[in-house]
Amino acid sequence: MQNLPTFKNQQLFHHAFFHRSYLNETKEHIESNERLEFLGDSILSFVVSSHLFRTYPQFDEGILTNLRSLVVNTKSLAKEAKTLNFGQYLHLSRGEEESGGRENESILANTFEAFIGALFIDQGIESVDKFLHETIVPHIEEYVQKKVFKDPKSLLQEYVQSKKQNSPLYKVLNEEGPAHAKTFTIGVFIGQEKVGEGVGHSKQEAEELAAEQALEKIDK
Repeated sequence: MQNLPTFKNQQLFHHAFFHRSYLNETKEHIESNERLEFLGDSILSFVVSSHLFRTYPQFDEGILTNLRSLVVNTKSLAKEAKTLNFGQYLHLSRGEEESGGRENESILANTFEAFIGALFIDQGIESVDKFLHETIVPHIEEYVQKKVFKDPKSLLQEYVQSKKQNSPLYKVLNEEGPAHAKTFTIGVFIGQEKVGEGVGHSKQEAEELAAEQALEKIDK
C-alpha cells in the first residue's frame, strides 16, 4: 500500500478527514474538510490536465477531457481512497458511521480531494504532483492501452446520436436521507423509455451508473 506523505502540520492532516457530520457531535471548534475539498478539486484537475497535455500530444481536447474524467470521477477517487485506507482516518457522526460512511464512495472521493488540498497547503505543488504520480496518474496509461477514452455518459450520448435520436435525459426518481448523506436514484430515458437506472450518493455517480446499465442493455 502507498505510504502517505508525512505532514509537517499534523493538525492539517487530521482536518482533511473531518466530515461535516462529525461537527454535530463534537465540542471542538473545527471546520469540516469541505473548504480543503474545494481547493483539492482544482489542484487535482490541474495536475492531471497538465500530465495529459504533456504526455499525449496526439490526443485532441475531447479525448483529453474524457481521460481526465475517467481518472478524477467519484468512482475512481473512491477506489484510490480505499486503497490508501482513508476510511480509517475519517471523523464521522455516529449515524454516518453506522450507515457505512467509511465505505461511502462519495465521502471517500471528497476526502481524497480534501487530502490533496491539505497536502498542497502543507508542502506545495511538487509534493502533490509526486503523490498523484504515485497513485492515480498511472491509471491513465491503463485507459489509453485499453482504448477506454470515454465515460459511460459520453458513450451513451454517442450511441443515441448515431441512431439520430434525442439526447438521453436523466431524471431524479428518488432522493432520500439527511443532507450530508443523501442517496439519489436516477433513471436515464431515451424518448419515453427508461433504459437504465442508478443509485448513488451523488447525482453524478447515480447518472454514471444509470448510463452503464443502459450500455449493458444495448450490448445485449
